[in-house]
Amino acid sequence: MGKYLKLGLILICVVAALAFVFIKKGPHTFVFAWVLNFALMMAVFYFTSSFKPKLASSYYRSKKWEANGSIYKWLGVNVFRKFLVLIGWEKVIRAASPVNKNLTAIKHLEYGTRQAEFGHLSIFFIVLIMNFFVALRYGVTQSLSLFFLNIIFNVYPVLLQRYNRPRLQRAIRLKEAIG
Repeated sequence: MGKYLKLGLILICVVAALAFVFIKKGPHTFVFAWVLNFALMMAVFYFTSSFKPKLASSYYRSKKWEANGSIYKWLGVNVFRKFLVLIGWEKVIRAASPVNKNLTAIKHLEYGTRQAEFGHLSIFFIVLIMNFFVALRYGVTQSLSLFFLNIIFNVYPVLLQRYNRPRLQRAIRLKEAIG
């Protein structure tokens, strides 16, 4: 089955699941916020792993102010990292893509940070639009589950990728300099 057909089927499943939860529970519920985030993650993961977009924009290059990661530490990225270890996510990710110290593996890991950031950023904006819709239609209080899950599932993962990338890019430069 072609990757475009698979992506189409995944998108149909995502829309069907969201429509079902939207109708049964409503867009202002925690269940909808949860399903929205995970359904979008599934679709974006399939897209990025199948189509492998280059993601070569200057946006993905680390900025000087990001080099030591202090802004991300101040925003709590280390707490988020510990949370990922606590729930077992780090173990799942490392089992799927173990960290090796050769140049190819480090480049692959760095590209993975761009893929993850692209995915979470895309989902962030989709959920943000839904968040505004729910806040306008049902009230701000009813949109809080969308807001908080968007922060946990999308903002912090983006911050984590932005935190990790300068170290990976530095390792790549060092490995390339050594030859």
